[in-house]
Amino acid sequence: MAIAAALPTAVTSPIPVAIPVRELLPWAVFGLLLAVVAIYFVGAEQGATSLVSGHWVHEFTHDGRHLLGFPCH
Repeated sequence: MAIAAALPTAVTSPIPVAIPVRELLPWAVFGLLLAVVAIYFVGAEQGATSLVSGHWVHEFTHDGRHLLGFPCH
């Protein structure tokens, strides 16, 4: 038994799995859509282009606007 424990074992490396583009594309489009919506609400949700009435979206994203460099007042 002591001899078997002293023998080196083969180290295997993981093989990368190829993801087909047709499976990745819907997730990429979904991520792009989420990014566009987030940029809209952080950067443009105020004034004439407002989709939501009131100023609660502006107040909710106010610090994020300044962090990303959007002027808001």
